[in-house]
Amino acid sequence: MLVTWKYRPRDTFYQRLDPRSRLIFMACVIMALTLGNIWDIRLILPVSLTVLLLYLSARIEWQDIRRAWTFVFILVIVIVGINAMLSGRGGPMEVLREQSPVLYQSPTWVVPLVGWPIRITITTVKTWFAITQIVRMLTMAALAIPIPYTFDPSMYGITFRKLRLPDKASFSMDLAFRFMPTLGRDFNITIDAQRARGYEMEGAQGRVFYRIRKMAPLIIPVTMQAIVTGEEVVDAMDLRAFGVGPRTWLKDLDLQYQRRDYFLIGLGVLIMLTAFALSLLGYGGFWVPEAFLQLGH
Repeated sequence: MLVTWKYRPRDTFYQRLDPRSRLIFMACVIMALTLGNIWDIRLILPVSLTVLLLYLSARIEWQDIRRAWTFVFILVIVIVGINAMLSGRGGPMEVLREQSPVLYQSPTWVVPLVGWPIRITITTVKTWFAITQIVRMLTMAALAIPIPYTFDPSMYGITFRKLRLPDKASFSMDLAFRFMPTLGRDFNITIDAQRARGYEMEGAQGRVFYRIRKMAPLIIPVTMQAIVTGEEVVDAMDLRAFGVGPRTWLKDLDLQYQRRDYFLIGLGVLIMLTAFALSLLGYGGFWVPEAFLQLGH
């Protein structure tokens, strides 16, 4: 049986919004931040603050999304931020071309056997680029994380169908939303079953590689259960003649745009068109404050 995220009905502004308006707004902001080629943090911050206000209006308890935000912080700060600070790649070419003051420069290390010299140089421009990247990524994460926790699971399919997606695509998105929590439930069940059989999982606190090796016996049963669940879903769909013709949806009439939804959609479209217009006019390029440049030596 498929399960869902920790959805909980809340009488909040965010949850009273039509799910379609939330998805459209998220798509518009993501396109503005990525395809719009905006790297000026002075233009990104107003969008980030707008997203933050919308996120806070959801009033999701921290214990519900703590793991999700922990993963995002590790991914964005440790991987994206450090990569941007060290290499400066993944952004505008001005980050690599511009000569800026050095914040830190390591001694030269030589790779054994091959003799390649390695020297880490962190400049003010690369550091500011890393900060800009982190702000952009966290803004997009604040848009995406609340959706599965405030999205009624029974509305997944009909929401995407109302966005003019075909029935098959809508049901595929429904299954995709349920895949990760289902996999997590199967993983926890497998761990409990192995512990009941005397398999120790906490025998080596702090020994990372040992714990990874101890997790190996869990991979096969979890993978097999995922395959079995997929087969059961396919059989259930075949028994109901899914795909033979147009289908109806149980909550087809529950989705109706309100004024607040039109406002949110209009705001998202305005942000996207403004980003595209600024990019075409040559604005929104990478910018570093003069005071930050003075930190180098």
